[in-house]
Amino acid sequence: MANSSASTLASWLKQAKTVLAQVTEEAEAEAKYCLSHVLQCNYSYLYSHAGQLLTEEQRQQLDGILQQRQTGTPLAYVLKQWHFWDFELAVSPATLIPRADTEILVEQALQLALPATAKVLDLGTGTGAIALALAKERPGWQVTGVDLQLEAVACATNNKAALQLVNCHFLQSNWYAAVKAQKFELIVSNPPYIEPDDVHLQQGDVRFEPKTALVAAEHGLADIEQIIAGSVLQLQPGGWLLLEHGYQQAEVVRESLLHAGFNQIQSKKDYGGQWRISFGQGPL
Repeated sequence: MANSSASTLASWLKQAKTVLAQVTEEAEAEAKYCLSHVLQCNYSYLYSHAGQLLTEEQRQQLDGILQQRQTGTPLAYVLKQWHFWDFELAVSPATLIPRADTEILVEQALQLALPATAKVLDLGTGTGAIALALAKERPGWQVTGVDLQLEAVACATNNKAALQLVNCHFLQSNWYAAVKAQKFELIVSNPPYIEPDDVHLQQGDVRFEPKTALVAAEHGLADIEQIIAGSVLQLQPGGWLLLEHGYQQAEVVRESLLHAGFNQIQSKKDYGGQWRISFGQGPL
């Protein structure tokens, strides 16, 4: 898109949508995100100042972003940040890109009748998205996020510092290994749940995301089953377990929760109408 003619915000958005449409179905949303990122403004500014001219430096920065995006690299990895809940998170190729559908899990957790000082565990925390959203909304909760990848732990810790949250911390751990001595009122997780041969792994942004955070054996259920089994020892009596999963996995996850002794078992759909989370309350 580099050329010598001046661009207004409106004209750049129009051009960018055309370019981005070649690599994403979210061209308009990504174009607005790029421009607001470079200008450090909100979306309403883009429209109220639609006739504002971009500086040469801004144009060069935006052209560089679009060039990288045209290679297929996810915009979140190009910008090294992405939006989740009501804040921005630093991301890296070692972490999944936070997705809006995961906010369903956060919303459900916030509806639970938990103690004001509840201890919460987020398994496979990645950027820390779920843990940080819960810690931000419930300052009295003590939230622990764990991840097997040290780079993810570092990313989550940096995000915590940027958000100036003091009621959460992050550890390297293979699931429950580092927190065996603790019990929690709430355990949440967005674990790997995609089958190794799923065609979606070769499509879109997922091609660039870490397979260790996406893929699980046993038809995508191995990690979910391990989390459910381990939660029985890690939950306080009457504690809750909330799991994100694939759209075809809700029934089998509910069955696993039932076999593990959980009650009040439910599933919820995401913003696209697909079954996305299941949860239950442990024995009292």
